[in-house]
Amino acid sequence: MVKVAIDVGPLHGHRTGIGNAVAWTIEAFSDKDSGVTDIELYQYLTSMRARRLKTQRRIPIPAAMALRMWSHRSPPIDRIIGSPDLVHGTNYVVPPTACPQLVSVYDCWFLDRPGDAAADVQRAGAVLRHAVDGGAHVVTSSDATTERARELLSTDRVRTIHLGPPAPLAPTWSRPSSLPDLGTKPFVLSLGTLERRKNVPTLIAAFARLAREHGSVRLVIAGAVGNDLEPITRAIAKLDPAVAERVLRTGPVDQQTKSWLLANARTLAYPSLDEGFGFPILEAQQIGTPVVASTAGSIPEVAGSAALLSPPLDSEALAANLFWVLTNDDMHAKLIRLGRSNLLRFSWATTAEQLAATYRELAEL
Repeated sequence: MVKVAIDVGPLHGHRTGIGNAVAWTIEAFSDKDSGVTDIELYQYLTSMRARRLKTQRRIPIPAAMALRMWSHRSPPIDRIIGSPDLVHGTNYVVPPTACPQLVSVYDCWFLDRPGDAAADVQRAGAVLRHAVDGGAHVVTSSDATTERARELLSTDRVRTIHLGPPAPLAPTWSRPSSLPDLGTKPFVLSLGTLERRKNVPTLIAAFARLAREHGSVRLVIAGAVGNDLEPITRAIAKLDPAVAERVLRTGPVDQQTKSWLLANARTLAYPSLDEGFGFPILEAQQIGTPVVASTAGSIPEVAGSAALLSPPLDSEALAANLFWVLTNDDMHAKLIRLGRSNLLRFSWATTAEQLAATYRELAEL
């Protein structure tokens, strides 16, 4: 058996895309049909606040202090996490150990643009660089991120293992009470935290053009507050008042509301400036909603031929693609059909098999 200590910190607190990736990866290893029988996962977390399960080991250091310590030379913590053969940091950070280290990097936005990152994210970047400089290996979820990580981290110890598809959303037949009545007119959906990387102001500019060509379309922006809230607010304020009235901001949404929005949207708009994988793209394809997105990061790799793509800052091209999906039923149906085929490329069993092979290889170093 290969003993792997795996960071389950992302499973605690608000569940993000990274949290889902970690949860579904661990589930894949426990699936008897995965074919992986020689990997034993030891779960650990770095948090003094999170309520850990009995099966989880806690590194008894506050997370903020750990980030400060681990960006410099620190004593190994192998014994605390069970003296594993390998440690896998699943969220950009891996603790100092005497055994081989693997760290997951989902996108390189904060490495490329540290000025856009919060202080704790910048510290995580410092820990990541220190670990890689010390010999840690990196795993990404797309070839696009692998190429960028090799450049920004100055290492060839980076490999790609695609994630599997998101868990299917339960269908929601009636409109959740948290949403206003959107009527029968079509709407474009933006889904994700309101952060700079999601590029929502460009979508709003595209919607201004789209609204002039389509007299009833609406834009629904669903997502928690992030560091791009003020630019988004200003972009909406610059719209013609009649157009601004057709923009709805819902704030964060639960799974039920997300399911209803995806199922009823004419299209998902996903014009990100960078993506490491992009679960919402596959969620939309699962539910049968066409995707209009950007060419940034991993999006072309994950969306395949089942999306209309444009350069991330080209609002005119984005508007044209949105108009195409809104008004052309043949293109709308084609994207739905291609999306369902695209989903077949992704499998959590394959993710677990490839990750297990990586664990075996690194444990033997």
